[in-house]
Amino acid sequence: MFIDTHTHLYSEEFNTDRHQMIKKALACNINKLFMPNIDSESIVGMLKLEEEFPGKCIAMMGLHPCSVKENVEAELNIVEEWLNKRKFCAIGEIGLDLYWDKSFIEQQKMAFKKQIDWALHFNYPIVIHCREAFDEIFEILFSYKTLPKGIFHCFSGNLEQAQKIISLNAFKLGIGGVVTFKNAGLDKVVEQLDMQHLVLETDSPYLTPVPFRGKRNESSYLIQVAEKVAIIKNSTIAEVAEITTKNAIEIFGNY
Repeated sequence: MFIDTHTHLYSEEFNTDRHQMIKKALACNINKLFMPNIDSESIVGMLKLEEEFPGKCIAMMGLHPCSVKENVEAELNIVEEWLNKRKFCAIGEIGLDLYWDKSFIEQQKMAFKKQIDWALHFNYPIVIHCREAFDEIFEILFSYKTLPKGIFHCFSGNLEQAQKIISLNAFKLGIGGVVTFKNAGLDKVVEQLDMQHLVLETDSPYLTPVPFRGKRNESSYLIQVAEKVAIIKNSTIAEVAEITTKNAIEIFGNY
């Protein structure tokens, strides 16, 4: 059994074959599909999938840093309303993204901290988006005496950064398609990490693994990520499935 800890199943890229794509993933023994929220526009589609595939498609709630704009307060109010309305598996995806646009960096930091506070209040894990913002993320995390559990989604950093995350004793590293990229260097980092620190993800429809790179990503391609990790760790795919599934359950609980 595998768990895709991060997949945007509600994305418009799946509008023509969404149910078929999800059933294909389930047929590959990817038994749980965890869906991070983006902003107020993604909520309806995400929750609909949760209803259509109960116990398989599982929703988070949060505001993605790339959706932090002038209306950040209104968006955060919607997140808070949902958190008070029903249970979610996690708060995500949240964090900082300084790759595309740095003009809302202070608003991104405010939103990140507010959502960490909610995670502590509701006793939820967090799923962190970190792009070109590792130092800024850590400055915020180190300001907390207590941290929620969580996942550093789409980890693609170096060994020093991985060890820094692991040292917090709260987070797993989300390993996806980047580990299959020839020149990314993530394979060398994963080689030096114990599998107890790793969970698997696709981030579909993005970051498609080899040999499908260049095409739309989907959750069934988690198998290619698992196969690559097995090769790197000189392990079996069954062992990768067992350990990473256990790690995912450690973060999300028995959803």
